[in-house]
Amino acid sequence: MRLPALTAFVLAAASSGCGSVEYRDTNAAVDARPECASGPLRPGETPPSWCERKLEAQWGSDRKSEPVDFKKRDERP
Repeated sequence: MRLPALTAFVLAAASSGCGSVEYRDTNAAVDARPECASGPLRPGETPPSWCERKLEAQWGSDRKSEPVDFKKRDERP
């Protein structure tokens, strides 16, 4: 039982160092605008683009990373 959980943890830890996730949510900005509260005035009218609610997540990985030097250096003169 512990082996699958340990394997999942190791895979998650290994993949987290290789990439990043950017999450965007526009719900708070739409709620703050009073003109977005009423909705369209006429049937069939589309709301303005700034009143659209969007949830986005973007995965990115940086392939330009440089290797980390783990050698211990003595910084004393």
